[in-house]
Amino acid sequence: MKRIHQWTRYCLLTAALTGLLQVQVVVQAAEPATNAKPTNPEVDALMIKAGFLSSHPDLRYRLHGLKEMKAGKHGDALRFFQRAAYYGDKPSQAMVAEMLWNGQGSERDPAMAYAWMDLAAERGYAGFLGLRERYWNTLSEAQQAQAIVEGQAIYAKYGDAAAQPRLAAVLRRERRKMAGSRTGFDGNVEILIPGEGGVEQISGTKFFDEKFWDPKQYQAWHDSIWMKPRVGRVSVGEVQDLNQEGKAPGSRIPATEPKVDDVEPSTPERDEDGLGGPGS
Repeated sequence: MKRIHQWTRYCLLTAALTGLLQVQVVVQAAEPATNAKPTNPEVDALMIKAGFLSSHPDLRYRLHGLKEMKAGKHGDALRFFQRAAYYGDKPSQAMVAEMLWNGQGSERDPAMAYAWMDLAAERGYAGFLGLRERYWNTLSEAQQAQAIVEGQAIYAKYGDAAAQPRLAAVLRRERRKMAGSRTGFDGNVEILIPGEGGVEQISGTKFFDEKFWDPKQYQAWHDSIWMKPRVGRVSVGEVQDLNQEGKAPGSRIPATEPKVDDVEPSTPERDEDGLGGPGS
């Protein structure tokens, strides 16, 4: 009976992680239109057509991973989540953990799964902290020791100390590339997007909102979504295991020298058709 309960919980969390983007679209649609700026460019068709995902590899590869997951291509999904993880995407790191825990796209590896979930919980996101503790309490002593050793290499390559500088460099480079050589560029332009039905346009103030391009603001935007997410009536944070003081313990994996220039994971070639949106 206990094993059935645990399996149900893991399926629920996987569904939560893969479904949160779609749920957010519904929630946002129900909110008063007090701000014309987008709150989730991952599901904004015009933002995607204008090339937003090409400039944000964390979101781009996560969405590819979700698409492959939905198609039942677990091996490819795992590779895309690992590539998104290379740019510090915590939900993708959690998906890698869940897939390793459940043996999806790879052989089941509980110790490595713990290391990845420990990494996903690095910023204190409630749901990932809860799963990390559930994982830890299930491991044998030998697996716990293995997780701590193997986790150091995971942190060196994928931890925030290594991943955030990579993502910051991409954001700054791509913003300069899109803005061109305009002195004092403030995003106050119209972006024209050719398509089969004619030319569409998107406001530059919307596309170049600083919270999507300034590295610190961009992380704060992610934090606002993932710190305590809710999926339908289920709070991902409700699966937390806390200590007696009501707090989740910190990472069990020792600090490791970051490898910012470590090799980026490879993934299959895919175009961006069908990425993002409530139906993706």
